[in-house]
Amino acid sequence: MTVPEITPEEQVALDKALYDALNPLAAAVRSRETGLPADRMWDAEPVDVALSVLAAWKVVDAEVRRLTAQAAATAGSYGASYERLGAVWGITRQGARKKWPDAVSRPAPVAAGASTLALFGGTAELVQAPSGDWGWTGKGADGASSTAGAGACYATAEEAAAHAGAFLKDHALDAPGRP
Repeated sequence: MTVPEITPEEQVALDKALYDALNPLAAAVRSRETGLPADRMWDAEPVDVALSVLAAWKVVDAEVRRLTAQAAATAGSYGASYERLGAVWGITRQGARKKWPDAVSRPAPVAAGASTLALFGGTAELVQAPSGDWGWTGKGADGASSTAGAGACYATAEEAAAHAGAFLKDHALDAPGRP
């Protein structure tokens, strides 16, 4: 998705809507600062009026940032990635992650666990370490026992299962080269 562009007519309409929304806020800010009624805001010194308008824009800017973060979080909750959020905003994936760090939920780390694999008459237990890595220990049908090599750890349960399965196949009763 590309950054949306608006037509000149849409820009005029947007400016009018923003100024229409801003004026009451600017008048309220000016009234609080001076104690004068809001309807007399424009009777003040031009610099004071301009500063009241600037103060109101600061409030609007903070609110737009809050609503933007809320929209990014909503998109993230529906599955948008940081790459897609960045594309819409016209920034990189990394820029989007920095701008809205909590917008995209990351999968929770898998809790340490274990499962059993039974193949070729033997069994292997797949074990996940607290770090998230996987290992295995197994006993072949021929009675041979083994474990993932020293320091061997696998990124996924499937990878550990493949290595354990190879061990179980090599130690099946009808394995090639066995009487």
